[in-house]
Amino acid sequence: MTQLEQARSGIVTPEIAKVAEKERLDAEFVRVLVAEGKAVIPCNVNHRPDPCGIGRKLLTKINANIGKSTLSSCPGAEHSKLTIATTFGADTVMDLSTGTDVTLIRKRLLDACRVPLGTVPVYEIVSRWGSEDFKEEQILQVIREQAEQGVDYMTIHAGLLNRYVDIALKRKLGIVSRGGALIAAWMKKTGKENPFYSCFDKILDICREHDVTLSLGDGLRPGCLADASDEAQFAELDTLGELVKRCRASGVQVMVEGPGHVPMDQIKENMEREQRVCDDAPFYILGPVVIDCAPGYDHFVAGMGGMLGAFYGAAMLCYVTPKEHIGLPNADDVRRGVVAFKIAAHAADIGLHKPGARERDDAISDARAAFDWEKQFSLALDPQWARELRRQAEEESSAPSQHGSPFCTMCGPDFCSVRLSQRLKKND
Repeated sequence: MTQLEQARSGIVTPEIAKVAEKERLDAEFVRVLVAEGKAVIPCNVNHRPDPCGIGRKLLTKINANIGKSTLSSCPGAEHSKLTIATTFGADTVMDLSTGTDVTLIRKRLLDACRVPLGTVPVYEIVSRWGSEDFKEEQILQVIREQAEQGVDYMTIHAGLLNRYVDIALKRKLGIVSRGGALIAAWMKKTGKENPFYSCFDKILDICREHDVTLSLGDGLRPGCLADASDEAQFAELDTLGELVKRCRASGVQVMVEGPGHVPMDQIKENMEREQRVCDDAPFYILGPVVIDCAPGYDHFVAGMGGMLGAFYGAAMLCYVTPKEHIGLPNADDVRRGVVAFKIAAHAADIGLHKPGARERDDAISDARAAFDWEKQFSLALDPQWARELRRQAEEESSAPSQHGSPFCTMCGPDFCSVRLSQRLKKND
């Protein structure tokens, strides 16, 4: 049985127990969340990663997208990205590879990946058979092969129906989801309904057999602020709500993907609407990006949106790197994206008073008060960068003899507020 089916039967699986331990929650509480579909544990029986619970009542998770394109990268580079993503705290990783060698890359990543790994099957389908007229049997073949290989969750753009395409094409940026655009082009050419929607029950059969979690893709997510919260986006969301019910009825774990580019004042509405329409299925959002004019800094921009999204109910944030809108991210971009979104998720968890969320912050504050630099670095979200900045500051100091002293070069010994506070406390 799937995690969902076992939870419904009253079984606390080893995965549920492990998630409860990580989250500092009662195992029965987590079991009920999974049974109700308000949390998922992506855990393909052929992969068995370290269990990760995704749901808005759990700690906010982050995903890192990696994968080669038809123009850039190689299997070795993607393996390096995986290592960096997980080292800096990605809770899940998605392989979005296109072109040749996608099966080989995915196998190599699965062999090395101890966190849940996701894919978007339409990328491999189009890479193998082209985008003109792929068939239902080819869709099912790829999904089955990926499930047997061990993929823990898959993004399926089954909610983008034929009747929504013309509505979306009236937008400023049209359809910006790569999977959504491929399927929309297929529907326009063939005149048929979305094949992922048409064969959805057969997809569910495969997912149930291997306990693959479905991530219902938002093929009509807005690609700019001007397109946010429009008719096309919400029409697809309504269909995703129907598909959530079908997944749960089949015993398949399911989460829902969301926007995209959204102004800050619309984020709360988007989060609450998904909870209502999709019966509180875990919401997995890309960003959202809250301004459109900061190419090169979109990891900051999207991190701000992600923090608000998580605060208002998103369960998992898909990171955005500095290369968003510019090119395929390299290893350093992956690191920057992961750290930016760990910050966003952590800030939201603190604001929501989730169990244990602030302990790290209180501990680093104690270390700062004690001028325990090494303890500060060990508690930092990016210890390497913190150490590097300290090294640079010491090298730039005008007093070389004071390198390593219990103060920083911002204030020096005489103007250090922390040292003054310590003296005042002693005098009291």
